[in-house]
Amino acid sequence: MRQIKLIVEYDGTNYAGWQLQPNGTSIQQVMEAALARLLGEEVRLYSSGRTDAGVHARGMVACFRTSRDLPMSAYADGLNSHLPLDIAVRHAEEVSIDFSPRYHAKGKHYRYTILLAQRRSPLSRLYAWHSRGDLDLERMRIAAGHFVGTHDFAAFRTSGCSAERTVRRIDDLNISRQGELVVIDVYGSGFLRNMVRIMTGTLAAVGQGRMAPDHVAACLADPTLRPGPTAPAHGLCLVEVYY
Repeated sequence: MRQIKLIVEYDGTNYAGWQLQPNGTSIQQVMEAALARLLGEEVRLYSSGRTDAGVHARGMVACFRTSRDLPMSAYADGLNSHLPLDIAVRHAEEVSIDFSPRYHAKGKHYRYTILLAQRRSPLSRLYAWHSRGDLDLERMRIAAGHFVGTHDFAAFRTSGCSAERTVRRIDDLNISRQGELVVIDVYGSGFLRNMVRIMTGTLAAVGQGRMAPDHVAACLADPTLRPGPTAPAHGLCLVEVYY
């Protein structure tokens, strides 16, 4: 029995998220069907986490076990020939049978993109949150500093989050401007459901002057306080998982 590790890139626009679910087509469902065609046997993919409907990924990590002894190129190029154009394996390698893409992960890098433009952009509509007003990046950076460190992020999760522990560690949070795009890079040990999107919505509210930068610290100290809105899913991308 071999265990194969995949690094997967996908456009999440047309999917109900990564994980198998009854109410729509998921990335996992499509990939497992493609693997069954490639291997001639059904396998189960285990991932480093999950992404919600509409969220994208460049570096989702997933593993599966197989009794087939195919060349490693088959698990990348061969599998890609069975996948739709919005899902692709970027890298494949054999790993030890006891490797867990979820429990052995040391951290993750998420990126959120905001488009600052008076008029909408057809080419950015699936990958950036359109904001017509300007954002004060210095205010946002002050607010972002409160996120760095180990905190209770109970206020920064959606009501449907099932995590028992809400303490998470944020290692770094960078905000940069690239032309009309504001890019928010978040690095941390792990994330609650919709956590990065709520953090982004809060930072945007600060940048718009609708919320004070120190409201972030207040929400971290008191989970009953309300943070900013949840930013749309399509601006978020899982960039990399660290081991």
